[in-house]
Amino acid sequence: MADCRASMSTHLLTPRMAGVLERIQRAKRPPFHAMTPQQARVAYVTAAEVLDLPRAKLAAVHDIELTAFDGTPLAARRYRPSDTPRGTLLYLHGGGFTIGGLETHDSLCRQLALHSGAELLALDYRLAPEHRFPTAVDDAWAALRWLAEQGAAHGFDAQRLAVAGDSAGGTLAAVTAILARDHGLPLRAQLLITPGTTAHADTASHRLFANGFLLDATTIEWFFEQYIERSQRSDWRFAPLNADDLDGVAPAVLLLAECDPLVDEGMAYADRLRMAGVAVTLELVRGMTHDFIKMGRVLEEARHAQALLGAALKRAFEP
Repeated sequence: MADCRASMSTHLLTPRMAGVLERIQRAKRPPFHAMTPQQARVAYVTAAEVLDLPRAKLAAVHDIELTAFDGTPLAARRYRPSDTPRGTLLYLHGGGFTIGGLETHDSLCRQLALHSGAELLALDYRLAPEHRFPTAVDDAWAALRWLAEQGAAHGFDAQRLAVAGDSAGGTLAAVTAILARDHGLPLRAQLLITPGTTAHADTASHRLFANGFLLDATTIEWFFEQYIERSQRSDWRFAPLNADDLDGVAPAVLLLAECDPLVDEGMAYADRLRMAGVAVTLELVRGMTHDFIKMGRVLEEARHAQALLGAALKRAFEP
């Protein structure tokens, strides 16, 4: 029955997306869950930008250092698309809280800065299992607080702020938007790209797309095990769908992929936001899998999605 469901669901893929998955399968790379976290990080860096667009040239790109609440230095990368950017976006990369960083998402960050005209700050938050929950949340919140309180002194537009992230970074962006609401820090927008929002991988889409769609069920559980104790998984800072109250959080743009295990929880989060009176723009991209946003070299849908997110951010930062 499971094989039958998988066979039926593969027909949802676009031909080009199916071709990408076939190429990945032919490469026969070991899955992340078969590696140590350190090995998985190296593998991700090696492969991360193979399908990405070439790194776009911007007016300025340079690395800076922030400080976590506990005094730990945090690396970050500043993307300035022009001499007069409008607004500042904090970007939080994906990678299951365990892998990923500034290099794996450099191309995507450049595209978002280019399309939006906004300055972007990408954060290299601390990773699990060396730094388990809620360290990544604390680092993301520290970065946003730094932008709001000290950003202007460093030339950022600290009056117009937004947060964004993909996958686990989308989770962190959603959580950071709630924290911003709770602390009276106004945000223009939250951009959530294929985010995780639930405590357990138990939705229908998790079952339908459990294997063969880039992000497998075994890998999801491996990421969870690296990051968080099972007893903590109902905490809203891991599962923002569990937040008691979403009233007053920033307007949201959710970009979801039809053939993604996380699609149902993304839809559920959009529904919760709407029920709370939050303005929501929902884009469901048909025939795509998780992480398609980073495949602009081969997928027109990725290029279109990057432009769409940039345009949404540009509108959010209008006076």
